[in-house]
Amino acid sequence: MTASSIAVKRDNPRRRHTPRSDGPTQKEREYLEVIYYLAMRDTPVIAAELARWMGVQPPTVTHAVGQLEQKRYIERRERGEIALTSAGTALAEEVVRRHCLLECFLLHVLELPWHLVHEEAVRLEPALSATMEGYILALVGNATTCPHGNPIPGAAASQPALTSLLHVQPGKQFTIRRVLEEAEENTELLQYLESNELLPGKQLFIVDASATYGITLRRCNHDITVSPEVASVLLGEEAAISFKL
Repeated sequence: MTASSIAVKRDNPRRRHTPRSDGPTQKEREYLEVIYYLAMRDTPVIAAELARWMGVQPPTVTHAVGQLEQKRYIERRERGEIALTSAGTALAEEVVRRHCLLECFLLHVLELPWHLVHEEAVRLEPALSATMEGYILALVGNATTCPHGNPIPGAAASQPALTSLLHVQPGKQFTIRRVLEEAEENTELLQYLESNELLPGKQLFIVDASATYGITLRRCNHDITVSPEVASVLLGEEAAISFKL
């Protein structure tokens, strides 16, 4: 093989992976991901909620939703509710699954700090090829949740019914299982949770609860008070046993 033939046959990765014009853009994939998360909470998905989560103005959401509807990834229902079609659900699950696997890879294989894996996974997602995804799957394929405790679509393990820390009464034991997906967008909040070991799998005792001052938690003889806003993003299991304050 001559040098000239190598030059002629050389692939251009950027050109090769250019998205199809009729397929979803990266931004549309992000919208589908958020719609999927909201739908999993069994609450109506409306444009205002999308705008709040995405941090954009309502007209921007209206345009994006129109594009998704035109491509038949979503449908509009009564009172403006947004629902994924079967094609939209399949694509959203693929997006979420790839994101979760990337997070697991970054944490467990590359050993990035827990609070950074979401942000870095978002950056890597557009460049993740099917080949690379296969290698990552071989390394972390047994994972049933992402590092924040949120379920990976298609994983076999079932999720138990969870309670918000915000609703647990003083004197109860609480095991953190999930950090809500929306909270993953706030790196500063994730760093706060990590530095205080408020992570999935950690066991806490509720010492005090106040709608004004927050919730006081005890772990390893150390007390910490978190705001109601922080408590609302932590989901877990409340034990049947109580402890004496």
